[in-house]
Amino acid sequence: MDLGIAGRWALVCAASKGLGKGCAAALAGEGVNLVITARGAEALEATAAEIRAACPRVEVRTVAGDITTPAGRASALAACPQVDILVNNAGGPPPGDFRDWGREDWIRAVEANMLTPIELMKASVDAMAARGFGRVINITSGAVKAPIDTLGLSNGARSGLTGFVAGLARQRRLAEANVTINNLLPGWFDTDRVKATTQATAAKTGQSMEAVLAKRLAGIPAHRLGTPAEFGAFCAFLCSTHVGYLTGQNILLDGGSYPGTF
Repeated sequence: MDLGIAGRWALVCAASKGLGKGCAAALAGEGVNLVITARGAEALEATAAEIRAACPRVEVRTVAGDITTPAGRASALAACPQVDILVNNAGGPPPGDFRDWGREDWIRAVEANMLTPIELMKASVDAMAARGFGRVINITSGAVKAPIDTLGLSNGARSGLTGFVAGLARQRRLAEANVTINNLLPGWFDTDRVKATTQATAAKTGQSMEAVLAKRLAGIPAHRLGTPAEFGAFCAFLCSTHVGYLTGQNILLDGGSYPGTF
């Protein structure tokens, strides 16, 4: 299927590894030019080289910096000739007990996982509407749908973003101008983030990482972790010309883990 987005420009955040990298690679495979960002310059350049080798006809620009800061956002936006596709992504806050978190912990979580995506949308969506095309994908978490008690910082900040997007996506001036805004909610994927949470659970419970992972897989009907590549492929489809009638939605990719009907 031709996704109809070749030649577009995408800004993909936190794209050096994991789900962000999967999205960037999938978009490049569809002929989309990229601006990719991450804090670690070495990993970012390695990812850019990998994508350029696989997709020599697309342009890949790198911006090393912290997308959760005003300076990081300004640099990323300045590197992109126009943002046709925006993939918001940032590392989740650490797990823990809410009794141990202070105000600054909450502020950092909200800055990274709620306010940063909002600021990037604010900088992009009106220009998208003026051009008659725009796709925004916010990578949030399956914990928005089924909260995890140790991920309270993430539950709170990402749920706030979800509520904001529900209203913004339905603004007529955006929706009727072919600008869609949707959230992708990953379950357990094979990423550094999942490795870290697995290790934290193992340390807290005294179990081995293998035992913790086995228990986790037992709760996933697909009985495996997802891959960044399949996550990226779904993201690319949501960014295509075929998905102009889908907006304001929260789409769960979790191998069937969520047990509800709705």
